[in-house]
Amino acid sequence: MSQFSLQAPFVPTGDQPQAIAQLANSLQAQHRYQTLLGATGTGKTFTVAATIEKIGKP
Repeated sequence: MSQFSLQAPFVPTGDQPQAIAQLANSLQAQHRYQTLLGATGTGKTFTVAATIEKIGKP
């Protein structure tokens, strides 16, 4: 289990679950740089927080 636990009243919606999975897979494959694009208010910070929780490290 991850040492990070996301505390938020939100659940991933829309494209977020796919983005979280792709970011996590890419980071676990040790791809150093990632780009997450989205308009203001689309949940980029939440997506990154959920990715951190999934992989277990910031």
